[in-house]
Amino acid sequence: MQTKLSFLGATRGVTGSCTLIEANGSRVLVDCGMYQERKLKVRNWEPFAVPPDTIDAVLLTHAHLDHSGLIPKLVKDGFKGKIYCTDATAELAHIIMLDSGHIQEEDAKYKAKRHKREGRSGPFPDVPLYTVEDARAVAPHFKPIEYEDEIVISDGISARFCDAGHVLGSSMIKVTAGVDGEKRTILFSGDVGRNDKPIINDPHTFKNTDYVVTESTYGDRVHPPTSSIEDNLATIINDTYEAGGNIVVPSFALERTQEMLYFMYKLRKEKRIPPIMVFLDSPMAIKMTEVFRNHPEYYDEEMTELVEQNKSPFDFPGLKMTPATEESKGINFIKGTIMIIAGSGMCTGGRVKHHLAANIERKQSTLMFIGYQAIGTLGRIIVDGKKSVRVMGQQYRVKANVAQIYGFSAHADKDELLTWLTALTNPPKKVFIIHGEEKSAHSFGKYITQKTGWDTLVPEYRQKVILD
Repeated sequence: MQTKLSFLGATRGVTGSCTLIEANGSRVLVDCGMYQERKLKVRNWEPFAVPPDTIDAVLLTHAHLDHSGLIPKLVKDGFKGKIYCTDATAELAHIIMLDSGHIQEEDAKYKAKRHKREGRSGPFPDVPLYTVEDARAVAPHFKPIEYEDEIVISDGISARFCDAGHVLGSSMIKVTAGVDGEKRTILFSGDVGRNDKPIINDPHTFKNTDYVVTESTYGDRVHPPTSSIEDNLATIINDTYEAGGNIVVPSFALERTQEMLYFMYKLRKEKRIPPIMVFLDSPMAIKMTEVFRNHPEYYDEEMTELVEQNKSPFDFPGLKMTPATEESKGINFIKGTIMIIAGSGMCTGGRVKHHLAANIERKQSTLMFIGYQAIGTLGRIIVDGKKSVRVMGQQYRVKANVAQIYGFSAHADKDELLTWLTALTNPPKKVFIIHGEEKSAHSFGKYITQKTGWDTLVPEYRQKVILD
């Protein structure tokens, strides 16, 4: 009985992760992510490559939308199986899916009105891809698992989840597919984290596998050293404090926000910065931080020690969560220097836009970016040095200081990915390279072959491969 892989997403692109395994009459998806690149979003509306009611299970590596975001559509369209993932991933994914459902509903309403007014139709139907209720319907399908446990999906497929070190509860998954002498092992990297990141453990390494399916987000570059993060943060905060301005931090709700809180706690504890108030002004980030609080079993040794000493970086003096809209509005009336951490990370929406409007024309304030800013986003326009930008329909001159801190990335770079791969004691039969822009994926494939001699393939969209 043949084992087949079908690459249904994140092929020569960085979103829409989805790979189908077929073995011994069973079908299993590894991830079911949403496309977020503008030119590929139309794929979110396409029918699934196989009927959802014929899929036995989903193995979910982690909660990010580009890995989990189409699961509500899968369930709506007939999927009845289990979704295997860690406890933390299930909770975080539930928050992300509910938010996505809300956004889908709001976008559909807005587009329907606009298209009616303009007398035209758009590339997508004027109905939600899925709703909040569709997202809620996913919850009963979650089947939480523990790291290192071997789970049997069907007669022909079993899996073992291990810590990916990317975000809280993230996993790499080693799948055994086939029966008797026809068994093959396939290692799915998910998103590979980096060593020595705060809060969570380093990525797990493996000794043997027949095949590898790896990400390549940063497969063509090397990150700057992370050791400079604390020094850069301290300099920016102290300079802004001296000037009497605020520090506005556009941040992603999952992991990046919690890391920022960790560094703020540490700098305050070491008295390298003044004890300024820190506002976490993102309802989603607040919910996710609560998940972090509730799952200390995923912490690394240093974070575990802090929590056991009642020194959690999620509870330090001066940290204030502002879930309510009225609390958020009140922040900009506070006198003196404060830090405001708010979504979205690329300034494409959310509460951060209000804080930008209040601070962008203040030369005393600093707009501090701690994540990648995609081309075309407001965040990218600001960091590229535009002197005047449009925020919420109004033009503002950029007088505030603009700072970028590198090293926060939760993805391994090309050297770190290679180190992870070469922990294997025997060469795999083939390495499939996904979840990277086409240039990055091809570059990483050549890099692997150059360094190891291994056989690599950058699959095309919906390409099927039979495993020898």
